[in-house]
Amino acid sequence: MEEDYLLKKWLNNELTDEEKEIFQNQEDFAFNQQIIDSAKKFKASDHVTIADFEDFKHQYKKQAANKSKASWYKPFLRIAAVLVVGLGIYFSFILNQTTNIDTQIGESTTVMLPDNSKVTLNALSSLTFKEKNWEENRTLNLEGEAFFKVAKGKKFDVVTSSGTVTVVGTEFNVKNRAHYFEVQCFEGIVQVKSDTLSKRLIAGNTFKIYKNQFSQSNVSQESPNWLRNKSSFENIAFQDVIEELERQYEITIKTNNIDLNRLFTGTFIHHDLENALISITKPMNLLYKFSTNNSVLIYEASN
Repeated sequence: MEEDYLLKKWLNNELTDEEKEIFQNQEDFAFNQQIIDSAKKFKASDHVTIADFEDFKHQYKKQAANKSKASWYKPFLRIAAVLVVGLGIYFSFILNQTTNIDTQIGESTTVMLPDNSKVTLNALSSLTFKEKNWEENRTLNLEGEAFFKVAKGKKFDVVTSSGTVTVVGTEFNVKNRAHYFEVQCFEGIVQVKSDTLSKRLIAGNTFKIYKNQFSQSNVSQESPNWLRNKSSFENIAFQDVIEELERQYEITIKTNNIDLNRLFTGTFIHHDLENALISITKPMNLLYKFSTNNSVLIYEASN
């Protein structure tokens, strides 16, 4: 009754200051005020009499009931909306989830793909692929160098910034470094596409684009030398040989007055730095010395 009493006095603008404060703190004050504000927007007809308090109370209860009926399902709509958004995010995450494998300086690692294809990554290389629907879409991205043993199945694509290698089931090596793209086929057949070039390689063939120059040659071994902890080069600029040495050993190499574009043919091993330095400097009539524990200077030998 207290609420009805205050409501009646409020409608008649008869509330004391104390009663007004109590009335305005009630939960339904905002709703009552909205009804009055809405009513002010309409012009009264000449045939309508002003409603008394009982009529107003009846209309108020009717509208409150309708509001309650219309609002009961809103929490369920909110829950449904949250579920829809959550499921959308979940399935989007699952379908687009990408696996990333990276190697560090001097590190190599072997990865088994969902179809039991095997990939061995050389130092400072990275591999990305999506496991979802792998059997239907065997595609991965490579930066750096990797050796592949591909299980038979649908076509298998290795995508690099320099070109794409496509196979069904075979063994091959892909090297993708700065201005250096090379594919060696050790078993089966691979298709290589790079810009306008498209070549079909069989076992023993090598496809190479080095500093924008294409060449083909043959390889006699059954797997790349780096799998046996050796880096091999044939007519490669000395600068690229140095960069490969830095990938295999955690060192910084500086040079002094040497021609970095001189071509190098040879090999260095990955488990003995002194031996590796001798292997790349002696054939070029160069010398080296350690500046610090992880810094080496290579320079011209005195005549």
